[in-house]
Amino acid sequence: MSSERKVTLGVLGSGRGTNFAAIRDAIAAGRLAASISVVISDREDAPILELAREGKIPTAVLRKGSFRTWLEPDIEEELAQCLRRFRVDLVVLAGFMRVLKGPLLAAYRGRILNIHPSLLPAFKGKEAWRQALEAGATEAGCTVHWVEPEVDSGPILGQARVPILSGDTPERLHARIQEAEHRLYPEVIQSVIDRKLWLGIHS
Repeated sequence: MSSERKVTLGVLGSGRGTNFAAIRDAIAAGRLAASISVVISDREDAPILELAREGKIPTAVLRKGSFRTWLEPDIEEELAQCLRRFRVDLVVLAGFMRVLKGPLLAAYRGRILNIHPSLLPAFKGKEAWRQALEAGATEAGCTVHWVEPEVDSGPILGQARVPILSGDTPERLHARIQEAEHRLYPEVIQSVIDRKLWLGIHS
């Protein structure tokens, strides 16, 4: 991609930003041929924003809405406008705790990625690692997928398996799944770029 503009990523996160850090580090190490043009959060105190600022990456905070789990359409439209302003090609959800509905999915159709801490389609929703333990599963893992209107659905792009060990606690299992996430997410993003899936060829 030396003669082309690098694919630009817009990262959305609500928490600590560990997957953002993994993506940032993969770019710095030359393992991911992309750039991060903006990091956006729905929480002004989210640690992911401080991580971005430390790396001199532009940040934005979404306007507060009336709901905890999803964004009103006008706020989603503002989010889409922000992503366009920063010339974002691919939207990367990294611990973003809001369900996306119409405006953003329409604006970035086929260009929004998410990572979920289970081997989808198993254990959708919150605390998937705890769900796996409580169900007596023998393995857990993580999945990178395209985002579609139904939560934790959309075509799967890559998975990493994590065995569930005897005596595992939710905390220990979650920590190992996160380690797998940090390896898998940059690899899958690079695969999407290499295959030019971000151009919508898959849809």
